[in-house]
Amino acid sequence: MELTFSQEQQMLRDTVRGMLAAHSPVEVVRAMEDHAVGYPAGLWKKLAELGLLGLTLPERYGGADLSTLEAAILYEEMGRALAPSPHFVSAVMSAGVLAAAGSAEQRDAWLPRIASGEAILTPAWLEPQGGYGPAGVRLSATEDGVRYRLRGTKRHVQFARAATRLVVLARTGPGARDVDLFLVDPADPRVELAQQHAMASDTQYQVTFDDVAVAKSERIGAPGSGWATWDRVMHEGIILLAAQAIGGAERALEMTVDYAKTRQQFDKPLGAFQAIAHYLADAVTQVDGGKTLVYEAAWARSTGRPVERLAPMAKLFACQTFRDVTAMAEQVHGGLGFTVEYDIQLYFRRAKQLQLSWWDSRYLEELVAAAVLDH
Repeated sequence: MELTFSQEQQMLRDTVRGMLAAHSPVEVVRAMEDHAVGYPAGLWKKLAELGLLGLTLPERYGGADLSTLEAAILYEEMGRALAPSPHFVSAVMSAGVLAAAGSAEQRDAWLPRIASGEAILTPAWLEPQGGYGPAGVRLSATEDGVRYRLRGTKRHVQFARAATRLVVLARTGPGARDVDLFLVDPADPRVELAQQHAMASDTQYQVTFDDVAVAKSERIGAPGSGWATWDRVMHEGIILLAAQAIGGAERALEMTVDYAKTRQQFDKPLGAFQAIAHYLADAVTQVDGGKTLVYEAAWARSTGRPVERLAPMAKLFACQTFRDVTAMAEQVHGGLGFTVEYDIQLYFRRAKQLQLSWWDSRYLEELVAAAVLDH
């Protein structure tokens, strides 16, 4: 694995960091908390102008056809800035599903619009009291000879109010993996949206499907192939979320180091106390180790190597690191760190939610165990 970035990759990092500083400062992050749409139009427009929405999509669809390694650089910077954006749900997960299994007509219709920012697609996946695996998908898609009819409820659907289409995981048979993917218009009168309020104060919705009719042409992939497609795309997606987590952890650590240098206690800075210094040293070690693991996973995916073990390991470790570092940061800040006036609480709340989202620690541990024991 190459441990240094190329000049082009470093330019990408510098460009993204500068753009986020201008279009996603902490004031914008705060303004977007519990917002009905959830992202600023200026940031989304800039992501499109810089070609970052189609970063990994093929050139024929308006993308840049770059690798997971470049995408990880983007996500590390987005994690540092806590950038409120539907980039992951639209340009990574939904676009990834369509690129992997969509028909030629579906790819031609949606991928250029995703890359340009004209359309936003978001997955409707998790269900009440359901798990992260295929058995947790219980929303039914019943074929009536002409079309499918969807009945059930999805939760934690990010940016649903702004979505042009939902990518819905639905059960089409009794088998554990009898799951299909469907494109559904959220403006359908039989689709009901109710905003949820989450720990990270991001934009999530509960979506209820009341006998929603979906044409067969809106199914993505062959019958019964939905979970296999979803699982494959998720393994790339969680690498990017791991990069996001490690970027957030690194920024939270920088903020805490600055605070420990300037906050005076007993006539000397907090960082002069051995216990505080050791906390910070441990955090640096965790962040550096996590970053190496994240980029190893991204490099493996970019070079066609297997990531069945590396991808879940990267998200598991990076999200735990993000959670641990921000918890330590809150302790160093003291009671002030938990007040809304201090920015560190923004990272603390998002760290825990990211750890629980898009496969949580237990599910990731099961995937790692299966990769170790079953092969």
